Amino acid sequence: MAVLKFRVSWEEDDAIYRDVLVKHTQNFQDLHIIILKAFEFDQKHDATFYRSNDTWQRGREISKEVYDRAYKVAPLLMEETIIGSEIIDTNQHFIYEYDFVKSWSFLIQLIQVVKNANADMTLEYPLVSRIEGVGPMQYGTKGLLGEKFADIEEKYDLNEAAEGFGEEGEEDAHASDDGGDDGGDDGGDDGDNTEDSDEEDADDNKQDNESGSGFFEGEAF
Repeated sequence: MAVLKFRVSWEEDDAIYRDVLVKHTQNFQDLHIIILKAFEFDQKHDATFYRSNDTWQRGREISKEVYDRAYKVAPLLMEETIIGSEIIDTNQHFIYEYDFVKSWSFLIQLIQVVKNANADMTLEYPLVSRIEGVGPMQYGTKGLLGEKFADIEEKYDLNEAAEGFGEEGEEDAHASDDGGDDGGDDGGDDGDNTEDSDEEDADDNKQDNESGSGFFEGEAF
């Protein structure tokens, strides 16, 4: 028995990769699961492997299931295909595609074969041995925060807060207009009233500022 080390790189940026270790007797279903775990993806979508070569051409599929689409050659199934049976080159290549709608693609290359005598058989395989780069987020920022983000939205109801802010500004404007009318009526009678009106306007402006601060808007191989 041997342990195979594969480097799995994100197709859009090969500086982002994960090294995974699998036993050569394990199947492609095991490899499929450890890749998703390595990139923190869920297991809710369809997936397939392709045999490949040094120029990353897609060959015969090793698929999660037989999908309703045209195949040049019937695919092998992940659960039935042992990884070691597909290794015909010392730097064997595969392509892995996950979620056919979003088409997440990863390039897989065999980078090391660890013979049984040198392998740590106390470890539970498959496993992730190295992580380089910040991987892509499967569902974007909201997916990263998960259910907690929904809880925040529900608790604070951000849309309602924005509407309330607009109403408060209108009320302040009305209050300022009313104050100006009163001052105009009384201004001819008593000079002290003009000073009181100025002080009220200053207080209104101060309250407006305080209320607004802190609010942010191939044929197969």
